[in-house]
Amino acid sequence: MKKTLISASVASVLTLASFGALADGPNFYGRLDLSVTNSDTGATTQEGKEGTVLETNFSHVGVKGSETLAKGYDIIYQMEFQVENTSTNSDVFKARNTFLGLRTNGGTVLVGRNDSVFKQSEGGVDLFGNSNADIDRLIGGQIRAADGIWYYSPKIAGLVTLNATYLMEDNYTNDANKISYEDQYALSATIGDKKLKAQSYYAAIAYNTIGGIDAYRAVGQVKLGDFKLGGLFQNTESQTDPDQEGNSYFVNVSYNLNGVNLKAEYGKDDAGFGKYYKNITDIEGTDSNVQVITIGADYKVAKSTLVYGHYAMYEGDHKVGGMKIDLEDDNIFTVGVRYNF
Repeated sequence: MKKTLISASVASVLTLASFGALADGPNFYGRLDLSVTNSDTGATTQEGKEGTVLETNFSHVGVKGSETLAKGYDIIYQMEFQVENTSTNSDVFKARNTFLGLRTNGGTVLVGRNDSVFKQSEGGVDLFGNSNADIDRLIGGQIRAADGIWYYSPKIAGLVTLNATYLMEDNYTNDANKISYEDQYALSATIGDKKLKAQSYYAAIAYNTIGGIDAYRAVGQVKLGDFKLGGLFQNTESQTDPDQEGNSYFVNVSYNLNGVNLKAEYGKDDAGFGKYYKNITDIEGTDSNVQVITIGADYKVAKSTLVYGHYAMYEGDHKVGGMKIDLEDDNIFTVGVRYNF
């Protein structure tokens, strides 16, 4: 009897140990990111409100993990939800990257909702990402899409990764005329490490046909001692209005001064697909010309806690009826804290 109990106990322990070796997770994680912002116009704030406001900058909770099915075959999963803890909107939760996937030696395939590989190609070059100074205030194509399939290749020759997003086109229509968009996909190729740890450089090229635009971009970032230098170029064209087309670019630098990360960025856009241009005017113009200068700093007070602040100045002009019209400037002051768990 005792031998039977001992044998059963040993078998149970071995079974649990075996399962633990095969499964990673589920792991619960999240982020609380709150800031106080003063804006002249509200054109770039999260809720579009001017004056002094509280902003929640994509606070979220999620669960993720993986489990080995067989040698070289892992199921991976993630469910993530945005939490609107300062928004007056009654929708407290919003969908974020949520998918089920298979990881093999031949690459990784995901099905569900995720950032397009075009958006992901930005790497770490968006120094003020997830804030009112995000690069999406000037450029289009920063899309998180559902009902799609993603593929990420292993590193080819230990250097290049090829990536793709394909959306099921029957699930997407042009809301204005109910005509289905065709060829909803994005492609990218990347080298280096976007975190600039395994390698001190990152570069990417990408193409996009998602969201009613055709766009291509090139991204580069390099770490030189305590400096990080980065840049992004993008050309964007409307799929429905051939006259709406233009270029965008960003250049930036950051410097680590005894743990304080000092940042500066300049951006310019003449395509007119960014959130600032769309929000700053109700008049449909042509030949838009928008630029932004942003300076800021952040500092980790603990492993999980970051404090930050920045100032951004948006300005521009466009043509209405052949006449050049100045757009209203937007001056943004933001201080905030981010806590990861």
